[in-house]
Amino acid sequence: MSFHYFAGAACRALLAPKDGPSLYDVCDPVLSGTTSGDPHLTKFYKTALGNPALRMLLRRAGLPELRDAAKLGKVRAALVHARDEAEPDWAAVSQPVADLVDSIALEHPKPPPAIFTGSAPPQARIDGVIRDCAQHLLGSYRRNGFLPTYAAFNLIGDPDFRGRELTMALTGLNARGYKNSSLLFNLARVFIARSKAAAVINPPWTGIAEPMWEPVQIRHRSAYYDAFFIEALLSYSETGLASPADKIAAERAIADMVDFCVNISREEVEGADGTRFNVITALAPAPHPRFSRFFAQIKQDLGFGVYVPDCDTTACSISAATQAGCTDPIIDQPLLDFYSGYQVRAGVNEPRVTVPINDNIDYEGGVATWIDNLKGERPYGNDLDPTLNLDILEVSFRNLARWKILETPARLATVHRIIGFQKRLAASGAFAHPRSHIYYLPELYCAYFGRCYAAFLALPLAAQAVIDPDGDFDFIRHRVLSYVKGQLMAAEMNVFDAALALIALGHLGADPRAFAPALNVIVDAIGEGGRRGPFRAYEWNKMKTPTRILVGGPEVTSAFVLMGLAVAKRAMAGRG
Repeated sequence: MSFHYFAGAACRALLAPKDGPSLYDVCDPVLSGTTSGDPHLTKFYKTALGNPALRMLLRRAGLPELRDAAKLGKVRAALVHARDEAEPDWAAVSQPVADLVDSIALEHPKPPPAIFTGSAPPQARIDGVIRDCAQHLLGSYRRNGFLPTYAAFNLIGDPDFRGRELTMALTGLNARGYKNSSLLFNLARVFIARSKAAAVINPPWTGIAEPMWEPVQIRHRSAYYDAFFIEALLSYSETGLASPADKIAAERAIADMVDFCVNISREEVEGADGTRFNVITALAPAPHPRFSRFFAQIKQDLGFGVYVPDCDTTACSISAATQAGCTDPIIDQPLLDFYSGYQVRAGVNEPRVTVPINDNIDYEGGVATWIDNLKGERPYGNDLDPTLNLDILEVSFRNLARWKILETPARLATVHRIIGFQKRLAASGAFAHPRSHIYYLPELYCAYFGRCYAAFLALPLAAQAVIDPDGDFDFIRHRVLSYVKGQLMAAEMNVFDAALALIALGHLGADPRAFAPALNVIVDAIGEGGRRGPFRAYEWNKMKTPTRILVGGPEVTSAFVLMGLAVAKRAMAGRG
């Protein structure tokens, strides 16, 4: 979006007629002063929602129904209960805010049909983009000492997160600060979505993955991100385009990131049977996440004071370390023994998923996200994401022999049940619905399935037959390919969409002639990132609570474009 777009949208928001009490008319009487009770709620309000810029933008945003003194009183009473009660009834607290959330109408992106592209760009141009992306990653690593990723807030929230989901979150999350921030962010999003301010906070864009153009972006480092940067640099080396100096630089960066994943981010936890395991936490202790002092405090104020390890960061980190040839003993742990304790069994441990905001899917066989630390802390409750489970399969295939999966019936059963979970997603078509996913887009699920499928195909045929005796992977493959070719690539794409399409198509054995639309989108967009890199920052993953938080960055886009083009280059060369 241009400066003129934002200037015009901001002027319309600032000059709009006020039609009812604003967010600040509602909240100031109960949250702006010094009060008793939980101090975090008032502190969060003043820090996140009461800042001068947002106040100015939302000062004309009013809700006419809150002119009714009874309705206004119910919202204020809910805030008072959340503020003052030691153990609030969060279902009751959520109700008046949930009713307001249900009054907004948000939609997922619906890109228009794309113009058919018949021919791919010359290989020289594709190779040039690969080199540009690699130089961006190596140069950023050289300047920063790590590869940064960014988080940005979209206060309008997620289209799938409505009043029902707010109640689920407030009753299923554990950390008081996280509940507070979810409550207030969702109250604020009503005033945003139903006012002219929506055009400023949630402008339109091309494609599916959301560009990260919010003015405040929080730079940080995580083992989860490093794991994918490792894979990107490994794929660069495999293209044959890296110079000797680039190979050395990439190897040094990879070694450092592997160490960050498996040592610096390592944390010991207990499995379901009391056995100790080493897992990987998404945010290592300070100063390793590289937050500025300002944003470190903001993280605390938003309710992210305690950050526990998770199953996805563990799987991706161990996978990347395995691919990089790491020999640390952490890789020898049969992680499936640990994951089985977090695997949902219908009628047995369903309560483990306390925040079931994607309960349109059948959780049976899936592995939940968050891992209790040794203190037993579980600040985010727990949820279950389909894409995470692909990462567990992928790392299991890479360590099939090391973990003796085929020789251990319990481990093989865990794998079979995850595959069954994925097949039901494909058979129902739910994998293609944004609501089915907690942290990712359906398009990213497709790319990650391609990555998982490639690891499966790398196994001996006899092993494939034991893991997948009914051909479930081929069934899922056809469904995913149909979605990528028939929906994702049939519409306008941005660079990140195109990279995800190439990763899926290349790994799933599509005809290389189908790559042309995605290749042209990428090649034509080179330079869109300006001084920050070859391409802009786009949504890689997200959180739906406490509001829509996007994670990505220019380096992330370069990494995914590099991986997509490397997969496409290999397929076009006939190397499968």
